[in-house]
Amino acid sequence: MWITFRNYFFGIAFLSLICNAHVRAQDVYRIDPSQSTIGFSVRHMLINTVHGKFTDYSGTIVLNESDLTKSSANLKIITASINTEVTARDNDLRSPNFLGVAKYPEIIFTSRCVEKNVNGYVLVGELAMHGVSKEVAIPFKYNGKVKDLLGNTRIGFEGGLTINRQEWGIAYSKVLDSGGLVAGNEVKIELDIEAVKK
Repeated sequence: MWITFRNYFFGIAFLSLICNAHVRAQDVYRIDPSQSTIGFSVRHMLINTVHGKFTDYSGTIVLNESDLTKSSANLKIITASINTEVTARDNDLRSPNFLGVAKYPEIIFTSRCVEKNVNGYVLVGELAMHGVSKEVAIPFKYNGKVKDLLGNTRIGFEGGLTINRQEWGIAYSKVLDSGGLVAGNEVKIELDIEAVKK
């Protein structure tokens, strides 16, 4: 009986060490907007591509560097911070024609899992925007970890995806006389993220 109890005790202790090691392996990082870019691009009247970005956002990354598939991320974007460097266009993008920022002040991304494939890693999660939530997949690259000049630990990621704005109810569809859309449906999103360890 004593031998059985001893084995049980050491078994529990061993599992506890494994679990604690797993917890320690997951570090929490805060996204640093001053060193990051959340950009987008959309075709304009079929002949050009307009580029823009969001300037007000926050989020965290829980990183398991030894196994990225055990990592997670969340992001909140303030829609009114959209910026294409043209005031009239930005005001239109904030209006009910597009983002409707008065009614939908935030874009939220919450990860569900990280998947590994032959091309690298994909962050899968829920993108809530304009009153609609849909699953998206974001291929990404982990650029590593460094210490900055103040001794803070920082990590970097880059990735992106293309979405159809119509699927999130952003239905502006004014057309040119030639039949082409004034603003394209496909929105390319580019993410260059730097985060600092809490």
